[in-house]
Amino acid sequence: MSSIVRCVGLNKTYAGLDVAVLNGIDLNVSKGEQIAIVGASGSGKSTLLHLLGGLDTPSSGEVELLGHNLNNLSETRKGQIRNDSLGFVYQFHHLLPEFTAIENVAMPLFIRRMPREQALATAKTILDKVGLAHRLEHMPGELSGGERQRAALARALVTEPACILADEPTGNLDRVTANQVFELLIEINAVLKTSLIVVTHDLTLASKMQRQYKLEDGKLVAFS
Repeated sequence: MSSIVRCVGLNKTYAGLDVAVLNGIDLNVSKGEQIAIVGASGSGKSTLLHLLGGLDTPSSGEVELLGHNLNNLSETRKGQIRNDSLGFVYQFHHLLPEFTAIENVAMPLFIRRMPREQALATAKTILDKVGLAHRLEHMPGELSGGERQRAALARALVTEPACILADEPTGNLDRVTANQVFELLIEINAVLKTSLIVVTHDLTLASKMQRQYKLEDGKLVAFS
């Protein structure tokens, strides 16, 4: 499969707005590619990410995920492909406070009805990869900000997705911790060949990615 995520002529206009948030976006992301998208607050970065992940519907244009045109799928089938193929990481970790780190990471596997012991073993392997082997039984409230974001990244990876969509994944972290989490994303990309599409306001971090785009006036413009 040459394309993991692809969009053609993607437009998004919200009711009551005279100007399109997104205006004719074309993007093709291949296996293992690293894509950074920057832009001002309100420029539509998160909207684009939601459209690419099948979490929102475009006003016009097409989104393909592993060759499947999301416009042609039922919500159930769209959800299945999304859950099989994508991992999501957000600025805030969204860990469930009543569960341990390993249980949080295993949650997507529990939802898939994987046997509990197998799910926990898989979660432990991923937590080892992100440097949290010593925090398996800690609750989210007992973890530092960087550790919580690493756990959120592990949760996104536990299903071995083809692509991770990350929306300001370091936006809530201090500079040192942000760099550590970003470097971890790059390392995981190199080892697992998981494609990365990262929305960030940080030009320094964006410069570490293979391709950089700026979203401005509804258009996606490549820069370096």
